[in-house]
Amino acid sequence: MNIKLHTPKSLKAGSGMSSKKQFLLSLLATTVSIVLTFGTAAIIDYHKKQKEKREIVMMVMYDMDNSLKMVEEADSMIKQSMQLQLQFAEAPTRFDTTRYHMARLIPMVKYTETTERIFSTSIETINTVGNVLFTENVAKFYQNRQLYKTLICDSIATIVYRDSPYATLKGTLDFSFLEYALLTRDFLMSMRQLYAQCMQMMDVSDEEIEAYRKERERMEEGVSNDNEGKLTPEDEVIQLQRKIDDAKMKLKME
Repeated sequence: MNIKLHTPKSLKAGSGMSSKKQFLLSLLATTVSIVLTFGTAAIIDYHKKQKEKREIVMMVMYDMDNSLKMVEEADSMIKQSMQLQLQFAEAPTRFDTTRYHMARLIPMVKYTETTERIFSTSIETINTVGNVLFTENVAKFYQNRQLYKTLICDSIATIVYRDSPYATLKGTLDFSFLEYALLTRDFLMSMRQLYAQCMQMMDVSDEEIEAYRKERERMEEGVSNDNEGKLTPEDEVIQLQRKIDDAKMKLKME
């Protein structure tokens, strides 16, 4: 008995099995395409966020570094004032000819608060950085630098301008800088520690800070050159007053 085997229609070319295979291949291709599209977009977005994060970190670290340099300069002025007091105490006759140096040594810090405002008030900026401890350290650093300005620099300036202690030898020698000098050391120690911790947390080196500084200075110099000769009326009178002050200082030196 002859048995004739028939190939099921589902297995013939162009059958449902072939269509299923084509469907699976199409599905696989679509899936790969979606993965590549969204995967590539995710990678691009990740690198973009990392770049933004690094730019924010470098901007903040640069600002902290500048602030430290200002406090260190103020600390130097306080020490120089004390050294002058010693000179006057040892040689009072030098007071009349060099006392104007005391007024030039009033410690001042002029922070640029733009970076602080951006970092402190923008939730998006804080989220981009994504490091809570870094954010807390930066906040403490900014609190310290403002306290230093208030408790040290503003306090000394207020006393000098209000009481004019440098008008006499006695007043100059009676002005005590010791407390200010000791407080400055405490502030510097705390601010340096916070700064070092931030550098370590965000893996920032001294070389990177210096390179960033040079780039900023180059950009700012370019802007300055573009604006050269374009003084506002306010700038003109301020510049004129500086020239007057310089001329008065030279008169006292002679």
